[in-house]
Amino acid sequence: MTRDFDVIVIGGGHAGAEAARVCARGGARVAMVTMQRAAIGRMSCNPAIGGLAKGNLVKEIDALGGLMGEATDRAAIQYKILNRSKGPAVQGPRAQCDREFYARAVQDILGTEPNLTIIEGSVSRLAAGSVALADGAELRSRAIVVTTGTFLRALMHSGEAKTVGGRFGEPSAETLSDSLRGLGLRLGRLKTGTPPRIAKDSVDFSKLEPAPGDDVPRPFSILTDRIALPQVLCHLTYTGAP
Repeated sequence: MTRDFDVIVIGGGHAGAEAARVCARGGARVAMVTMQRAAIGRMSCNPAIGGLAKGNLVKEIDALGGLMGEATDRAAIQYKILNRSKGPAVQGPRAQCDREFYARAVQDILGTEPNLTIIEGSVSRLAAGSVALADGAELRSRAIVVTTGTFLRALMHSGEAKTVGGRFGEPSAETLSDSLRGLGLRLGRLKTGTPPRIAKDSVDFSKLEPAPGDDVPRPFSILTDRIALPQVLCHLTYTGAP
């Protein structure tokens, strides 16, 4: 079966969600292809949005109609302006987020776009103007946006163990990697680190350094009129000697 769209977006992470939404809001018929619908908007690494320089970028994305700021405000459990003791030019907003709430927010926002079709599948072949899926379906489009994040030729390292995967519990996009290589593109690999997930009731907080958020939280999106979730106290610890 062949289906026609104006834009095909491959991947449902931060970049894919932004690309799909802005194209759909502009009137294009958009298909987002993702291996797992439930993984759209999933935060792979540090569950924080913003920081020095990055926080200002999120504000700019919001001003351009992006969804990251809006999703952050639906999921944030602590807001903090970094470098507050210095001048405004070097300050940066940051929010610690609940990973599950953030993914749900992204999925809910995308679900309101009538021009966006989400297709669960794995890309087996990529060519100029068309995408073939592993189930035999073919999608045609005038534009294809590849936003694969950590999933191309993906490897995961945990201690000395090495496994294939784009994220814990999720496969690598091997066939798409091969297809891009067949088009003459050279693939590289960048590293990202994921902190361990720790059960809260297993932590002795008396031995950690409190890191409170701002007394008056400042949301990321200009569309946000209230803070959605209760704010929590974060803590600092260290993995080595000072």
